Amino acid sequence: MQEKEIERVGGTKPIPVDIRVIAATHRNLQDMVKANQFREDLWFRVNVFPIRVPPLRERKENIPSLVYYFINKKVKHLKLPTVPELSPRAIDRLMDYHWPGNLRKLENVVERELILKKGEPLDFGMLTDTFISEHPSAPAEVSHRSLNLDYVTAVHIQQVLKMTNGVVHGSAGAAAILGINANTLRSRMKKLGIPFGRKGKLARHAGSL
Repeated sequence: MQEKEIERVGGTKPIPVDIRVIAATHRNLQDMVKANQFREDLWFRVNVFPIRVPPLRERKENIPSLVYYFINKKVKHLKLPTVPELSPRAIDRLMDYHWPGNLRKLENVVERELILKKGEPLDFGMLTDTFISEHPSAPAEVSHRSLNLDYVTAVHIQQVLKMTNGVVHGSAGAAAILGINANTLRSRMKKLGIPFGRKGKLARHAGSL
């Protein structure tokens, strides 16, 4: 990288190359260097022209344009007949939210709202419930089980599966809403003991009786 040369496997002569390396990360590499978790010499080589992309919560003025972009994108993706309108309070709710999940969460929120509203005006009312659940007004006693990452993940996946009636694949499936590959979701469900396919349908049917 430093000399801008490569050498083929089995080769004996260096080959000059004209390249530019573009690297991206969500971690603080400088702090990782201090903690001996990232090579200092590599840090100096990649830190030629750093560009910091601020998270969504630090540039909320971009939310309205991003929402319209994601709505039009997802309407085509979901093959909806029309582009739904926004309710008067929709943008305010989106601006008030703290966005811990950044752009991907905003995109998923838009898609989920389109699926739930089915052509009706979008109001993003579910963000109010989400904010309350993430910021309870009074401290509650939390069990060790509820703090377990696998347990929290399993609960979230099951909630999304309930929303999609158990559908994993497809543009309106659970995998698309969660923003992961369908095979990855199935693998995670198997690991967490969440039934899917015919077993999942039987389990949901039994739960509704």
